[in-house]
Amino acid sequence: VLIDAGLVNSNTRIMEEAAKRFGRGNKPEAILLTHGHFDHVGALHQLAVDWNVPVFAHPLELPYLTGRSDYPPPDPSVGGGAMAWLSWMYPNQGIDLNDRVQTLYAGGEVPSLPDWRWIHTPGHAPGHVSFFRESDRTLIAGDAFVNTRQESFLAVMNQTPGVHGPPTYFTPNWRLAKQSVRDLATLKPEVAATGHGPVLRGALMRSQLEDLAEYFEEMAVPRQGRYVAQPAQVDEQGIVTYLPPAPPHLAPKIALGVGLVMLVGAFVFSRARGRRERKSAGLRKSSR
Repeated sequence: VLIDAGLVNSNTRIMEEAAKRFGRGNKPEAILLTHGHFDHVGALHQLAVDWNVPVFAHPLELPYLTGRSDYPPPDPSVGGGAMAWLSWMYPNQGIDLNDRVQTLYAGGEVPSLPDWRWIHTPGHAPGHVSFFRESDRTLIAGDAFVNTRQESFLAVMNQTPGVHGPPTYFTPNWRLAKQSVRDLATLKPEVAATGHGPVLRGALMRSQLEDLAEYFEEMAVPRQGRYVAQPAQVDEQGIVTYLPPAPPHLAPKIALGVGLVMLVGAFVFSRARGRRERKSAGLRKSSR
């Protein structure tokens, strides 16, 4: 199976990687979703059509996958990093898969993966789920927690490892997010793969996850923000019914975020060009 479907236009890369690992023409039996945010379903429709396979998600996630609801909008006022300040540009619109999407089986059974179980881990999204295999304690946590500081442009670029709370700018219910991290920490995973950051494993990862679960308020929850005092509310079907007011005065932070990204991008480009020029000069010298 495939779990989550990346950013838009990543379908070719995903299909090539699947062919490399499992053989060309050996398509997955299903696509499973941890949740339906834009960076997890960008290539979903094209992959589902090309492979002609069903998509499975939690019932509370179906409104965002069948065109019935949009996600709560991101909050650029939280997170303290360029990736967070730029989040006003990230799409929160739902998609419509029509009858290609089905609900996950009740009781935690995972389609086509009998050794795995799914766990409802809401907070970052109403129907967010994680997947766990008991035999080797492998956890696929989606964005219930992440393995890099997703709010930081530099951390994202460098894939700096470390267990962190869910991306602050796209988490509309911190009370549920806290409980989800605590639930996952009790599993004591040996391997943790998340939606952002490298795969982490072993005692250090478990220790960091346990610290996050114990000190979640201090380590993960913003001091203030749109969804901190009061969460976005959804009904029993997962459809958004209430949004807290948007925080004021975001323009300076947004402008700063754009400026920082441009500055860091220029610096990275300049360093890369300098390395290429030095390498080229060295090759010219050695050929004399």
